[in-house]
Amino acid sequence: MKLLVTGASGFLGNYVVAEALRQGHHVRAVVRPSSNEKHLAWHNNPAVELIRLDLRRKNGIVDALGGVDAVIHLAAAKEGDFYTRFAGTVIATENLLDAMIEANVLRLIDISTFSVYDYLRTPSGTTITEDTLVECDPLERDEYAQTKLLQEELVREFEQNHKAQVTILRPGLVYGRDNLWSTLLGGKLTNNLWLRIGAHATMPLTYVENCAKAIVSATERDEAIGQTINIVDDNLPTQRVYVLNLAKHKVSMPRTIPVNWTLMRAIAWIFWMYNKKVLKGQAKLPGIFNPVILDARFKHFHFSNARAKQILNWKPKDSLDTALERSVSNIELLHVPTPILQPIGGS
Repeated sequence: MKLLVTGASGFLGNYVVAEALRQGHHVRAVVRPSSNEKHLAWHNNPAVELIRLDLRRKNGIVDALGGVDAVIHLAAAKEGDFYTRFAGTVIATENLLDAMIEANVLRLIDISTFSVYDYLRTPSGTTITEDTLVECDPLERDEYAQTKLLQEELVREFEQNHKAQVTILRPGLVYGRDNLWSTLLGGKLTNNLWLRIGAHATMPLTYVENCAKAIVSATERDEAIGQTINIVDDNLPTQRVYVLNLAKHKVSMPRTIPVNWTLMRAIAWIFWMYNKKVLKGQAKLPGIFNPVILDARFKHFHFSNARAKQILNWKPKDSLDTALERSVSNIELLHVPTPILQPIGGS
């Protein structure tokens, strides 16, 4: 197959391109115009065509879709204010979908996120599945969750209105080399000081190589069409176990101050109610003082990958220990064998 991969130079996109090449696909890799392709292990692979596009603008997207069998849409803005993220996620998706309609490319694997679930209204101890309630009050969530919810709406409209063959994948927290510490471990106070909250909460982790295999598998299986699928690994650790494993593998970590989850949640509700009742919602509270965001990060849930295993015929290959060993090692994780390409028109 020929796959167009947006966000190809990002953390996950880099691995998705590498995995697609390992599986024998040809890849049209979309990167930002300013990206330095030299750090991409596959940039000179003969099965890769590098395309520089700004998806916030329509120019060139239709041309980039020529001859493509399926699109893996990873591009999203994860930093900046709401308007920056809206442009990089929602407008970019809208432009891509419009171009796909014009180019008559209707197979899409859209990469969403666990952030779309309504954790506040989901009881503690629930198993999060694809049927779990999606956030019904996005304005209380952070900009990333808001824009990813809007992105999913666009994708579902594309599916319904154009009979598109859509798969929505929702990975949990994708971790790997240079991406081992996250906001699921607490709240940042300074560059090297964090509050540690929710030590006994289960972390919905997916190792980047495991996740990339699931994404590429979704392009190959007709059973995935029309499905929404969560991607998390097996044997998920609690936050405490994960941090102990980071220490075991000598991963550099910030200093932390442990805070009891119940106490932190009570404090957050006090701040939140004061902001609502007295300040009329005018204060922009840090995430750890917003109970909606706090529940999304640290509330106790279980997580299922049963649908991914059944539909994608996928099983997470690397365990937490193996993933961390690979993440801190000096081995080249993205080595891709160079394919032997047959000349056009004969052997």
